[in-house]
Amino acid sequence: MELSTIVDLLWVIIAGILVFFMQAGFTLLEAGYTRAKNTANIAMKNIVDLFVGAIAFWAVGYSLMYGNTISGFIGSVTLFYIEPGDMHNLFYQTVFCATAVTIISGSIAERAKFGTYVIFAVTFTTFIYPIAGHWIWQSDGWLAQKGFIDFAGSTAVHVMGGFSGLIYAWLLGPRIGKYNADKSVNTIPGHSKLFAVLGVFILWMGWFGFNAGSTLAITGESAIQVPLIILNTNLAAAAGGILALAIAWIKYKKADIAMTLNGTLAGLVGITAGCSVVEPAGAIAIGAICGVLTSLGSEFVDKKLRIDDAVSSFAVHGIAGLFGTILVGFFATKSGVLYGGGFEQLTIQVIGAVSVAIWAIVVSALIITLLKYTVGIRVPKNHEIEGLDNTEHNIDFDNTILDEKAQSVKENVEN
Repeated sequence: MELSTIVDLLWVIIAGILVFFMQAGFTLLEAGYTRAKNTANIAMKNIVDLFVGAIAFWAVGYSLMYGNTISGFIGSVTLFYIEPGDMHNLFYQTVFCATAVTIISGSIAERAKFGTYVIFAVTFTTFIYPIAGHWIWQSDGWLAQKGFIDFAGSTAVHVMGGFSGLIYAWLLGPRIGKYNADKSVNTIPGHSKLFAVLGVFILWMGWFGFNAGSTLAITGESAIQVPLIILNTNLAAAAGGILALAIAWIKYKKADIAMTLNGTLAGLVGITAGCSVVEPAGAIAIGAICGVLTSLGSEFVDKKLRIDDAVSSFAVHGIAGLFGTILVGFFATKSGVLYGGGFEQLTIQVIGAVSVAIWAIVVSALIITLLKYTVGIRVPKNHEIEGLDNTEHNIDFDNTILDEKAQSVKENVEN
């Protein structure tokens, strides 16, 4: 085996490990944005995403995504995929699949049945996500044939997860106490902004593997491409965070940390489609625009649509993923509107992003509705009030006990 081949394999594996570690970032972010009584439930959902993502995607999903195409729509199935020369890519795509389903977890936090979520996660990783991925990333997929650009998954991963999560949250209904009869909205604060910040730092770091690793090589032309992708990714995240911070500061006269973090993630999501085909200035523009759209979109979903998306997953992933993909049609240096490429690429980007969003909405709605009227998708009211850590996982969360321990420590210190 040539040295360049070994180096390329090692690069994909290291990048995949970075993406794998993003699961820890999502766990901290979701836990920090929600109440302490549901922390273990959130952790369980995130680790189970990896369980089902690893097995279901290997058993069926990967071949549906990358198998020989059937009319550009779906890959031919090879059960329990084993191809020694392709194991590195299988691993890399598996952690992408787990990322996509984890996005959904955030939207439905604090009131979803754990068992039903697992069923949906299996369905999502087995065929919902892989079929859309086939359209985009298999060279014979119908969107790939049109020249659709989604280098690392603004649409394939984030639009899929964001729109599926929105439908799940809508069918699930809001958390108890979220909305009032007079149409006013109550904020349900998370218990740890520190968790959320640490989660974003981990995700930001992992995103370098997410985007730059999608070159699937680091030698040859990729040796030039990878540093540009890393730079674009970093700049877009910073721009998204700055614009979201500015909006919060202007609107609320405060430097709102949640909006800033969401803007940062929106910049990362938005640049993921075009990270390899835009200049740094274009990356900043895409990140900034997605940061603004996510900040506005989060309030629209919460106050106008009245859908309780617990961690603003749809605004961060669905909206930023959709518009980040479309903005490639403006900022791609070889085919974008702003670089003299006309409107052909922009048209293709709109068709691709909207098609995947529709796929996510329709299929997710059908499956979740079926689950809702069979096994049920929501925990009982008293379970939600008590907290899912106790009712779903047998972990006692008792504020009285915590208060007694705190008082005991205080008395010992005073004595």
